[in-house]
Amino acid sequence: MSAIRPFRAWRAPKAVAADVIAPPYDVMSEDEARVIVQQNPRSFVRVSRPEAVMPPGSDSHSAEAYATAHREYEKLKNQGLIVQDPQEGYYLYGQKMGEQVQVGLVACFSTEEYDSGLIKRHEFTRPDKEQDRIAHIEATNGQTGMVFLAYRDDVHLNTLLVEGQKREPEFQVTTEDGVVHTLWRIADPDAVNRITAAARALPATYVADGHHRSAAASLIHKKRAGQPGRHGWFVACLFPSSALKILAYNRAVKDLNGHTPAGLLEAIYKAGFDVAPTSLTVPPRRGSATMYMAGGWYLLTARDVPADPVASLDVSMLQDRVLGPLLNIDNPRTNKRIDFIGGIRGWQELVKLVDAGGHAVAFHMFPTQMDQLLDVADAGQVMPPKSTWFEPKLRDAVAMHELE
Repeated sequence: MSAIRPFRAWRAPKAVAADVIAPPYDVMSEDEARVIVQQNPRSFVRVSRPEAVMPPGSDSHSAEAYATAHREYEKLKNQGLIVQDPQEGYYLYGQKMGEQVQVGLVACFSTEEYDSGLIKRHEFTRPDKEQDRIAHIEATNGQTGMVFLAYRDDVHLNTLLVEGQKREPEFQVTTEDGVVHTLWRIADPDAVNRITAAARALPATYVADGHHRSAAASLIHKKRAGQPGRHGWFVACLFPSSALKILAYNRAVKDLNGHTPAGLLEAIYKAGFDVAPTSLTVPPRRGSATMYMAGGWYLLTARDVPADPVASLDVSMLQDRVLGPLLNIDNPRTNKRIDFIGGIRGWQELVKLVDAGGHAVAFHMFPTQMDQLLDVADAGQVMPPKSTWFEPKLRDAVAMHELE
C-alpha cells in the first residue's frame, strides 16, 4: 500500500516557467549559481542557493543564508513568478532528453511510510546534509524540490499516466541543457480518485534520488508532531522504473599508491579481473569496467560475480578488489585521493583529468541498472556511495509543497 494525496502546488505560471524552474541545488557550484542568477534574475536558484545573491564568500549554511532564501522566496511570490493552484490535484511531470523520455506522477507522499520502510531507500544519508535541507524547508515553509521516486511497473498506474498526458499542459519549456520539461495538472475528482486508488495498490515505492530531502521531511514531521499542518507529507515525483535511465558514476584516483602502471595491471589481474588493452572507452556489459592510465585504455572483466545484490554491483567489485586493497581508497566517502565524475560528462572527462596530471588512473563504470537498485532496496541493504547518476535531473520549483 502506498498512501498519496493531492495538493495545491506553488509553481511558475506558463508565461514565466522557462525563467523560474531551475536545476536542483546540489548539482551546481556557488560560482555556477551566481552566473545563473546574473544571467536570469528570475531563476529559482536565488532561493535554492541563496548565497548566489549574497556577498562572495558568504556561508551557505548560515542563518543569514536561510533568511535570504525566505526573503527571495517571498519576493518571487510577490512578483507573481510563483503562484498557488486554486484546488488540490495531482500533476504529471515529463522530461525528454534526446531519446530518453520519462513521465512521473507528482503527489504528496507519507513520511510515516518512509519511516516504516514502505518507501524504500538504497543509500545512507549524512547528518550535515539533512540539517541543511531541514533549515531550508523551515526557512521557506515548503519543499521546493521534489524527491525522485520509482515503482516497479504497474499496468493500471502506467495507463493512468498515459491518459493524463492527453490533457493540455500547464507549461512546456526547453531548458538550457536541451531537456524538454512538461507539466500537466489533474484536478477533476474522478481522475484524482482513480490515481489515488492505483497508487495505494503499489506494494512499495523506492527513493531513486533525493535521500536527504526525504530524510529531512521525516525529521521535520517528528519535530512538529502534534502541530497542525501538512508536515506529515513530502512532495515527490513517482516514475515507472522501466522509464528511467541511470548513467555511469565514474572514478578518478590521484595516484597509484606506489604501484607502477605495469604493477597495477598485474595486481588487478590477481584481484579477479581479466585485463586487456582495448579500443573501447565505455564498458560493454555488467561485470566490466574500462580503465584509462598512462595514455591507454584497458578493459577489466570480472572473472566471478557474487550473488549478493550489493557485492555484485560493478561499483562494489571495483571498490572491494581494486580501489580499497590496491589503491588504498579505504573510505570513498571521505578519502581526498578519489574524485567521482557523473556519467553525463562522458569518457572524455576521464582522459582530460588523467592527461592533465592531476590524476593517475580513471575508471569508467558500467551503469548500475534499475533492477539492481530495486533488488538492493528490497533486500534492505544500501549501495556504496556514488553508485547511481540519474539524468535528466528533476528541476526545482516545478511543483512545490508548503507545510502550512
